[in-house]
Amino acid sequence: MSEQKNTFGLIVGNRGFFPDSLAEAGRTEMLELLTGLGYESVCLSTEDTNLGVVETYADARKCAELFKENAEKIDGIIVALPNFGDEKGVADAIRYSGLDVPVLVNAFPDVMTDLKMGQRRDSFCGKISVCNNLRQYGIPYTLTTLHCDSPSSAGFLNDLNNFAAICRVVKGLKRARFGAIGARTGAFNTVRYSEKLLEATGISVETIDLSEIFGMIDRLKDNDRKVVDYIESINNYTVTSGIDKNAILKMAKMGVVISDWMQEKDLVGSAIQCWTSMEEYYGVVPCTLMSMMSQSLLPSACEVDMGGLIAMYALQLASNKPSAILDWNNNVDDDPDKTILFHCSNIAKDLLKSSCMNYQAIIAGTVGKENTYGTIEGSIKSSPFTYFRISTDDVNGKITSYTGEGEFSGKELDTFGGYGVCHIPNLQGLLRFICENGFEHHVAVNLSRSKDVLQEAIGKYLGWEIYTHG
Repeated sequence: MSEQKNTFGLIVGNRGFFPDSLAEAGRTEMLELLTGLGYESVCLSTEDTNLGVVETYADARKCAELFKENAEKIDGIIVALPNFGDEKGVADAIRYSGLDVPVLVNAFPDVMTDLKMGQRRDSFCGKISVCNNLRQYGIPYTLTTLHCDSPSSAGFLNDLNNFAAICRVVKGLKRARFGAIGARTGAFNTVRYSEKLLEATGISVETIDLSEIFGMIDRLKDNDRKVVDYIESINNYTVTSGIDKNAILKMAKMGVVISDWMQEKDLVGSAIQCWTSMEEYYGVVPCTLMSMMSQSLLPSACEVDMGGLIAMYALQLASNKPSAILDWNNNVDDDPDKTILFHCSNIAKDLLKSSCMNYQAIIAGTVGKENTYGTIEGSIKSSPFTYFRISTDDVNGKITSYTGEGEFSGKELDTFGGYGVCHIPNLQGLLRFICENGFEHHVAVNLSRSKDVLQEAIGKYLGWEIYTHG
């Protein structure tokens, strides 16, 4: 999957008391900026309205119709105020477009030497009025870090890229289709979830039984071209020396079947039953396949943890980087703000300093080492990271979540699986929140700073409950 680029609907506000030249220049500046950054835009032309801006009710209706025609393309709306702007025109354009997408409001700054009539913008004041109207209309919106900021500034560039990430998360989750492969493992009540609550938000879950997966695998010949190619992909992906070739063949066949099924169903991620039916009745763990999928931006979570998978996908949308699913697993001596995040593991290799395939040491004790090949082992890189978790609160009929940021140290341990030693400020407070609110033992992580993006996308635009730690 390639990195996603956004298309923005651009509304440039104008007000007759202020010079048209400011609105005209501001519109050109914004369009050039978006194009230069690789974003596409939908904006009134100078033939549609005076200067291609929105000032009157008639302008607003024209803008709304243009946005309606491009509704499938538009991921978010940017409101640019090169001068005070017409507050009703902006709000009406969004209302009558019918679009339910994130909105960014930006005001251009005045220059202290240009405050005479004909030069002054008063966008500072106009932004407050526009936001007042949007609030009255029930239209949620996002603010820039500074009340006024020039499109050419580094601060606005950061705000714009964050807004693009917000749009990706909102649009991606509203239309997401995920695959649940196998039943929830009997011993893991912790990963129960409500398909109906997810469906009510636009998230669909397609299910398939492990018996169907195993049945399709049985029909594949060892020399099938897809199987041979998948074996090569596995060997190119990680170090496989010392691994039974028959185990790699089994992984390749499973990889082909899952890949074909996901393409057929148009799925963006998967959650797979593993513990321990996969090992007992097929003879491998699916971790390498899951790592490869996550690396390819098709996230995959263990134990049919749909909430964890959705969190992985949200982080991926925010950062355009692969995510991982980990356990809140160990304390670090007596340091209250450090923990070890661990899994057996299926961590995408981009998160690891280095990786190799091995066997699953925990399950091997009950099903035999020969039936547990396929884990991806390694330590997570030294990096800032964002953690995120969603859960369906079936009792109260809502989706809840939490997020925050920390730092992986890159420290290596004498252990197995995939792991990362990390520091999280007030970790004890976070763990208390997790336990008191009945969240799962899994958490999704991503080597990015995406906390603010998730808080805005999840809480403001999707309307899910979110706690932001720190």
